[in-house]
Amino acid sequence: MKKEALKLTEKWDKTFPKSEKVEHSKETFVNRYGITLAADLYVSKNTEGRLPAIAVCGPFGAVKEQCAGIYAQTMAERGFLTIAFDPSFTGESGGNVRYMASPDINTEDYMAAVDFLSLHERTDPDRIGIIGICGWGGMALNAAALDTRIKATVTSTMYDMTRVNANGYFDSEDSEEARHQKKAAMCAQRLEDLRTGEYKLGGGVVDPLPADAPFFVKDYYDYYKTARAYHARSLNSNGGWNVVGCQSFMNQPILKYINEIRSAVLIIHGEKAHSCYFSKDAYAAMTKDSNYTDNKELLIIPDAVHTDLYDGGGKNAIPFDKIEAFFMKYLNE
Repeated sequence: MKKEALKLTEKWDKTFPKSEKVEHSKETFVNRYGITLAADLYVSKNTEGRLPAIAVCGPFGAVKEQCAGIYAQTMAERGFLTIAFDPSFTGESGGNVRYMASPDINTEDYMAAVDFLSLHERTDPDRIGIIGICGWGGMALNAAALDTRIKATVTSTMYDMTRVNANGYFDSEDSEEARHQKKAAMCAQRLEDLRTGEYKLGGGVVDPLPADAPFFVKDYYDYYKTARAYHARSLNSNGGWNVVGCQSFMNQPILKYINEIRSAVLIIHGEKAHSCYFSKDAYAAMTKDSNYTDNKELLIIPDAVHTDLYDGGGKNAIPFDKIEAFFMKYLNE
């Protein structure tokens, strides 16, 4: 499959320090839609032979230089071969219409990452897992329900992007009329984009921050818009997705078959995160009427808010010991 010619930055431009314990390299691979994806590969300097491997992505609107890279580098320090990749149409990855999202294509991005890891000379193809952060947590569960090669899945501070697009936050817009109005607005925007010859951006995290902004908006601002994790290629740090970029999420629920996932799943969320209901409800749906519940777990982190699980929030909120033990157990079965 022919790869697109991507412009990859060779310098270290992450929002976190480089570990001296791992080797880092840039990699590319192609999904089944012909889109070339860019990834950072991490592997411990103290390993030999074939290793268990993990593909990491998220959050929704972030890039691999932000928290996905933290997860990937940290898990590489612990003996896994890892990649953090940019989804289609974002970051350093290809796709000639920028800042679009798709439940199908973005699930395929995970499966293409599994393809890449399965064929990598340092990977044991029977020991592959995935990590999905925020909006890519939902995509990871969808991939796990579809891809039998995935032996273990971790989601962290998960969003179900189909639910939040269709129903609004906390399901406050869960009505046919509210959905109709959103659909009509996006259809009108499609025509306006054609008239102007460019896609209108929806805007990233609000800036300047209103004084009366809800806490979760302030939480996002603190992560994406400050020195904590601002990145020039991050959609959330800058202009955001196209207004019509998430239109297909409105009627394509991605968690429909998660109670058929046979492989291991660990769902992690912060107790005080505005988004915690996504993980609690996903876990309930995943285990309801399922024959495969013994390897499923919901872990709630006390006092943690949404972005604490992006980078630790200055209080080591990410349970890396637990994540390591989970993958060591289920990638060795």
